[in-house]
Amino acid sequence: MPTHKPDGLPSVAIVVFDRFSPFHISVPAMIFGNTEIHDKPMFNMKIIAGEEGEITSDIGMEIRPEGNLKELINFDYIILPYWHGVDRAPSQQLVDSLTSAHKKGATLIGLCLGGYVLAYSGLLDHKSAAMHWKLENDFTTRFPTIKVDHNALYVEEDRLITSAGIAANIDCSLHVFRQCYGSKEANQLARRMVVSPHREGGQAQFIERPIPINTADSRVNELLDTIRKDLTRAYSLDELAEMVMMTRRTFTRKFNKATGMSVGEWLSAERLHQAQELLEETDLSVEAVSDKVGFSSVIVFRDKFKKRFQVTPKEWRKTFRY
Repeated sequence: MPTHKPDGLPSVAIVVFDRFSPFHISVPAMIFGNTEIHDKPMFNMKIIAGEEGEITSDIGMEIRPEGNLKELINFDYIILPYWHGVDRAPSQQLVDSLTSAHKKGATLIGLCLGGYVLAYSGLLDHKSAAMHWKLENDFTTRFPTIKVDHNALYVEEDRLITSAGIAANIDCSLHVFRQCYGSKEANQLARRMVVSPHREGGQAQFIERPIPINTADSRVNELLDTIRKDLTRAYSLDELAEMVMMTRRTFTRKFNKATGMSVGEWLSAERLHQAQELLEETDLSVEAVSDKVGFSSVIVFRDKFKKRFQVTPKEWRKTFRY
């Protein structure tokens, strides 16, 4: 969690370099610079120059940064939205600025190629990271001590976040937003952005159902809504297949295509997501939340919740309760 400034808002620095891609900057700028809830800004965001001289995009757009690397020490979140290339090491000034800010408590975020900056700096040594699949071999060869999670949209360890590509940059930025304001607000933002459905399974993200899953088969859509309304039941594959008038094999295939998960994985994810909301919005005990969302025991609930979100249900409530 960030150390909020006197105005109560977490601060975000987006570090830009010459020949930047406008899209890579626009994603975090939109989420951290243009987002308001109840007509109030959510972050203090600044564009910071990562190097001296004019900074122009790869299509000729000029940008005027609001500060330089000396200011990074004052930010809660520092985003590296891209980098010049895999062969280019960052300047010592950039490395020193990032290292000092991280030691002070800042969270550093390397979006796709931005992860190379964190890797070259040594901050990712012996830690986990995500990287675009096309760059994984190069990344692991250059930085053998870094553990690449080949199946992740993004990875966070020790206030160091890396993401796997352009679309994953949205997931990663929304994850940071959720850290600051909880899953309910992150979900509302995701809906306004009309982002892709949640991608669970091996590609974990932390946004609670940003958009209802839609498939070509309305029967599957209706079934998902029906299950969400009563997660306390112990659904069997045969029962669910019968509800949509499909064979078990056809249903399993269509369900996996629609959600990217098995029925069991999806049920567990939905139960955890509903538990998030109950912890944030009600006074129900952890035991009552566990029962209400359909877990077989509170021990199972606590174990799955901690494994999924890296905090206990009580810690989640303490952080995100309004």
